[in-house]
Amino acid sequence: MSAVEQYARAHLVTDSSEGHRAVPVLLRYDAEADPHAVRIGLPGGHEWTFARHLLEQGLRSPVTDGDVHVWPCGRVQTIVEHHAGDGVTVVQFDASALIRFLRRTYAAVTPVTR
Repeated sequence: MSAVEQYARAHLVTDSSEGHRAVPVLLRYDAEADPHAVRIGLPGGHEWTFARHLLEQGLRSPVTDGDVHVWPCGRVQTIVEHHAGDGVTVVQFDASALIRFLRRTYAAVTPVTR
């Protein structure tokens, strides 16, 4: 198995009166397509693709790569922020969901043996 899909509940952070709105998110990884990338699918067909190591590093300390910023928020939350031409999207995850997803992505990659 080289593909991983995991549904997670996250909070879309907005500056409107709603504040945080819970949304379903699809975390995806496909080692055959790109063993170094993960994808986050948001409602409305929005999908971000970025380096898997960025997500992993962002669980421990703030990290940025291009349009994506990831950082821990307290002890149990992680923020993923995406900058695009039409604005900034900020999503808050339970860190445990991201850790579980990352573990599954590493387990999905079969080591090369000689």
